[in-house]
Amino acid sequence: MSSSLDQRTAPAPEGSRPTPLPRRTRAYALPEVRWALAALGLFLLALPPYLLGGPAWLWGALFAGAYATGGWEPGWEGLKALRERTLDVDLLMVVAALGAAAIGQVLDGALLIVIFATSGALEAVATARTADSVRGLLDLAPATATRLLADGAEETVDAGLLAVGDTVLVRPGERIGADGEVVGGASEVDQATITGEPLPVAKETGDEVFAGTVNGTGALRVRVGREPSDSVIARIVRMVEEASRTKAPTQLFIEKVEQRYSVSMVLATLAVFAVPLAFGDDLTSALLRAMTFMIVASPCAVVLSTMPPLLSAIANAGRHGILAKSAVVMERLGQVDAVALDKTGTLTEGTPRLTDVRPLPGTGLDADALLRLAASAEHPSEHPLARAVVDAARERGLALAPADAFAATPGRGVTATVEGRRIELGSPARLLPDTHHARVHPHSDTRPAHPEAHHARMHPHPDTHAAHSDTHHARVQPENDPAPLVRELEEAGSTAVAVLRDGEPVGVLGVADRLRPDAAATVAALTRLTGRAPVLLTGDNERAARRVAGRVGITDVRAGLLPEEKVAAVRAWEAEGRRVLVVGDGVNDAPALAAAHCGVAMGRAGSDLALETADAVVVRDELAAVPAVVALSRAAHRLVVQNLVIAGAFIAVLVAWDLFGTLPLPLGVAGHEGSTVLVGLNGLRLLRSTAWPRPARG
Repeated sequence: MSSSLDQRTAPAPEGSRPTPLPRRTRAYALPEVRWALAALGLFLLALPPYLLGGPAWLWGALFAGAYATGGWEPGWEGLKALRERTLDVDLLMVVAALGAAAIGQVLDGALLIVIFATSGALEAVATARTADSVRGLLDLAPATATRLLADGAEETVDAGLLAVGDTVLVRPGERIGADGEVVGGASEVDQATITGEPLPVAKETGDEVFAGTVNGTGALRVRVGREPSDSVIARIVRMVEEASRTKAPTQLFIEKVEQRYSVSMVLATLAVFAVPLAFGDDLTSALLRAMTFMIVASPCAVVLSTMPPLLSAIANAGRHGILAKSAVVMERLGQVDAVALDKTGTLTEGTPRLTDVRPLPGTGLDADALLRLAASAEHPSEHPLARAVVDAARERGLALAPADAFAATPGRGVTATVEGRRIELGSPARLLPDTHHARVHPHSDTRPAHPEAHHARMHPHPDTHAAHSDTHHARVQPENDPAPLVRELEEAGSTAVAVLRDGEPVGVLGVADRLRPDAAATVAALTRLTGRAPVLLTGDNERAARRVAGRVGITDVRAGLLPEEKVAAVRAWEAEGRRVLVVGDGVNDAPALAAAHCGVAMGRAGSDLALETADAVVVRDELAAVPAVVALSRAAHRLVVQNLVIAGAFIAVLVAWDLFGTLPLPLGVAGHEGSTVLVGLNGLRLLRSTAWPRPARG
């Protein structure tokens, strides 16, 4: 549910504050990033002299620097965890790297250090960017508001000081300063950040408005209904922060195994050293056996069983337009067993487009002529419906005529004079006779949350022309009755726009938010992967949501939801033991993305907050990539299991040889390093292009 609110800084009227560029933390300002870059740089500098047989003092010093810069922080964190009687995987990694260096395998140890330092840096960047976006969300609300006093005077006050019952004036183009109710005026409000609606919503007396949403071309008087700290936009901030804090800490599968394996290995090494001594073995022999045991039982191969497959999967997904922010995310994607999809901007493109041009018979107009008239009249308008009509005319190469006497009264209508003819465009509910409208709109929505439901108040013609139009409507002939066309378009899910010339209907246009071509195939693929059909979570109304759901094969529809209600649905599923994947794109999806087991944001139209809160981003905006990356994650998990089996087999054989026989130290090192190389190469198989699952096709 993307919004025009997500644009960069633009001029704004006095009394409002434009959306600033996000206050992003620079990556190099994070210590984890600086240490990881230093370790990587030293490692790369050490490689040439080491591989080419250069002086040992040179590559030794460089490798030592890589160990120190990349390993001191995880080592310190591991020691602090050890003080709390927890054997942390970071400490285990540092010990394994130092053990490799102690037996001469400095390259392997340094590589292990660099991999873990880089992984930690990426996680730190992702965390910082999420915090930046949460703070930036507060900039959606204006800094000040115009409060109306009892005597009719105006005063500019800090928006945070508004109290329930205050009345504020919202001028055209301003952001609304508080949640409340319209008590005067009429306008259209872009509230996509809250409800995800693709078109502005007509607002008049009695309608509810939300802080941070953008007023259109009319002026509104709004009575404040909630304290600023309790506004919908403020609650979104709190929900994202809370979900980010309380989301259960996750570990890679291998880290859970290592907690027990590490303790067992340390105790076993001490036993291998102490027991022979107790039975009279000499110190040198006992020490050599214990050292060999520590080497062959060290978890280098076990640690590398996980990272190469997951990092390879991340790289492969990146080449195909999916950015997974960490190895943990890539692992979690394959664990999901339930999916919740947003509608606008996720299943649909999120932008209204012209779908139908229907001229009436006997008007002398064909489709291109009708579209040219309509686009010429709509050209001066900034309304999304007008842009859809004008864009369609340009795509067809139609030359637009100048529009004179253009008028776009908020909530009343759009008219213009084109080539000497008066052209009116708007909703059939206002431009056509009541007798036609009664047949076209037998049902009405109680919640005007979708263009199909509220468009009746968006484009009616001005009152000054009502009587003139009605006299002409009375003479409409049955063969020129536009009502069947209107009914056909609306039943197909389009917003109908009536076109009148000199008061007579000449045609109907259909505008709709188009379904993504791969939406149905994506839903089917996710159903196969998880064993249950996805659920649709949307802020749009029930009728619009069910129409889209029916076209893609979704039966469970939750419509008219505010952000906190989406979060409640996700948490209810999580409480049932499900691991939920949420796919969305707007500010109002961010809390659910943060609360879910895994969140994926659509990249092209996604808001900054959604992109930073989500665990993964569909950079190329291809919905079919979502089931593909889930399948890739599961393939990575299978490789991790294979690697653990390989590493475990090597360790078991070498340990048994050392305990019950005499395993030469060089042979133990060769077997240990051989298993490490083998699992590493096995994990790199996911780098191949053929490893990317074939995405769903519409």
